[in-house]
Amino acid sequence: MTQSLKKWLKYNLAHTQTRLVLILTISVFLIILAVSLTSYYTSKSVLQEELSEPQRQMLQLNMNVIDDAIKESDKAAIQVALNTNIYKFLTSEVQNSYANISDIYQLLSTLIGNSKYIKSIYVYDMTKGSFIAIPQGYSSNKLNFDDSDWINVVDEFGDGMTVIKKRQVPEGAGRKGSEVTLFRKIMIQGQFKGIVTVNLKDEELFAKLNPPVLNNLNRMRYIIDEHDEILYAVSNYDFDQESIRQALAQLREDGSSDITHQYRKLLVNQLVSPVTGWKYVSIVVQDSLLAKSKKVRNVVLTVSVAALALGCATIFYINAAAFRPARRLMQLFSSYDRKSMNPEGIDLEKLAGELLSNHAHLSQLVRETMSEASSKLLYDMYTGNLTGKRDIEEKWHRYFGEWSSEPVTVAVISIDRYEDWSRKYTGDDQSLLKFAMANIVAELFEQRWRVVCADFGKDKMAILLQPLEAGTVLERKLEEAVEVVSRLLKFSVSVGVSTPQTEVARLRQAMLEAENALNYRLYQGYGQIIPFHEVSGHEVRETVVDEGKLEELSQLIESGDETGSLEAVERLISDVRSQYGYPSAALTFLRAVLERIEQLWQADDECAEGSAFESYYTFHLGDIQEDLCKRVQPLVQRFHKLIQSKDFITCHRMIEYMKQHLSETIGIPEIADDVGISSSLASQIFKQETGETIYNYLTRLRLERAADLLLKTENKISDIAVMVGYQHENSFIRSFRKFKNITPGKYRDMMRTRTDAMLE
Repeated sequence: MTQSLKKWLKYNLAHTQTRLVLILTISVFLIILAVSLTSYYTSKSVLQEELSEPQRQMLQLNMNVIDDAIKESDKAAIQVALNTNIYKFLTSEVQNSYANISDIYQLLSTLIGNSKYIKSIYVYDMTKGSFIAIPQGYSSNKLNFDDSDWINVVDEFGDGMTVIKKRQVPEGAGRKGSEVTLFRKIMIQGQFKGIVTVNLKDEELFAKLNPPVLNNLNRMRYIIDEHDEILYAVSNYDFDQESIRQALAQLREDGSSDITHQYRKLLVNQLVSPVTGWKYVSIVVQDSLLAKSKKVRNVVLTVSVAALALGCATIFYINAAAFRPARRLMQLFSSYDRKSMNPEGIDLEKLAGELLSNHAHLSQLVRETMSEASSKLLYDMYTGNLTGKRDIEEKWHRYFGEWSSEPVTVAVISIDRYEDWSRKYTGDDQSLLKFAMANIVAELFEQRWRVVCADFGKDKMAILLQPLEAGTVLERKLEEAVEVVSRLLKFSVSVGVSTPQTEVARLRQAMLEAENALNYRLYQGYGQIIPFHEVSGHEVRETVVDEGKLEELSQLIESGDETGSLEAVERLISDVRSQYGYPSAALTFLRAVLERIEQLWQADDECAEGSAFESYYTFHLGDIQEDLCKRVQPLVQRFHKLIQSKDFITCHRMIEYMKQHLSETIGIPEIADDVGISSSLASQIFKQETGETIYNYLTRLRLERAADLLLKTENKISDIAVMVGYQHENSFIRSFRKFKNITPGKYRDMMRTRTDAMLE
């Protein structure tokens, strides 16, 4: 049955009219099919784009509002963590000092009153297990504190400073705590001593998350935390949890997806907050929008199937008419002398096929033997194993007897980025791909060139070429070969081309020329055809390793400056390009750069990655720059971490200096001089560690000290202004009012009245 089908197909496809009808039928079918699918998916894409963009914009607006609220709450937590009274609370043996507790109440009350998102603030001492909070007050242990189930969040911080999560508020503490809470570490002298807990007002935080009314579409919005728990949801339609999970699992990299669930088409958009890591998800049902597009698609598909059926009927009719004489002859032969014939008759086709196959096999063996011997001759000349002129000429006439006296050219083909290529494919696949590359080149050149290929190992393959007729352009054919290899085998190659040689003994010189030209891939890039005559006459400058630039790169890496280090690498590569020396000289300079980077790895007691120098021979300068940057980045980050630990100590020294000199007219220069660094570096370190500028922090310390003096002393406001570093009373009053939203006098009266009420 199978043999009959094969013969039927063979006879049919041999008929010109049948082939023409088949080609036209398939072409029409594919065109109509493409039109149907294109029209459907184009209309679908337009509808989704019009629907998706407003959804994403609203998600972005909502996310920005919530992120700003989280940032504002985190700033409040930082103020609490760095407060002097909190430091005393966490380090003092006696924690329930009235003065200290009052100051902390004042701080927490002010922060809560100034934010519409903060519901309450707790401070937890991890060493003593005590709490101080607004509105609960001071508690010596968790048994006396009705909202203490969250203290196991200590294990969730890791290397981070904050944790934002949804939690279960104990029964009876709902008025004071909240489900969405921000936790921040309190670090004292590099040790984790306590936690600031900021309870957020859910209704205020998520107030803006409401879906817009759009064409009566069913839609829903979710906020999902880092543990895939739903923090908040709002909807005009009941979506089940399975829909949500499937939608999130099928999201594309751009944050959008088009999925089908329970026979419904869902359009899903997602944004991820860079502040909290929360996922903002919008789900919209789009069945009604796509109904008409589906109808058009189905109609056109039906037309394409009808066209295919018509073409098949035409082919059947042509075959019935064309093979009528052949069927008649088969009937005549089958009715003649049936006993002397086997069931299939005399199969002349089979006999002729066997003879041709045997002849082709013997011819192939001869060609392969001669081809391998020719390739071996080229390889021996390249490696220097065959140097005698007489031996070379003797073997040349034996293996290349049909070649003429016309000049021959050597082209060396090299696989670009060979190290990456060799890691991608196994040994067997590598051999198969290089064999396929040789076959492609041979087939492209065999019509107008004599050609022999020789494998030179690793990334290289040499091709010996001689034109069959004058005027043949070699570079154009090589460009075609490079394009075909890239398209069919999915990797790029570069080619170096020698000058034509008429003497067989100079073939090794031609190979070296082609290899030399190939090295200029370093400057010209991948997939290039580089003739030797184009690069042999360029001006060569002596390449000297610039120790100053290498030292500059080392200093930038050791300072933890990632941007500066990457720019230094870019400048080094730019220097290599501008000098345009021999590729070997340029690679010598790049070896020095790589060795300097590896020395820094060893100095940091870490193992450097394997040397990349060998792989650089098949790299373009742009990729070498990228590789050097990949090696520099983790090294810079390691040094940056070492510097950051020093920055924390420096920041606290600046804070202590400010506290000790509040009554003096100090500024950033005096503070920077005290810790022995420049003003710009001091400002950078302080902002990095605290999130505030030195000026704002100093002003806050002065005004907090002033508030303490207003409450505990009877000094005049003008005297207090001088005691906290203000030379003019009016400047002090303006700053105090801006900070506290109240004048100093009214503040003194209000706080004393509140303190008296608490004592009663």
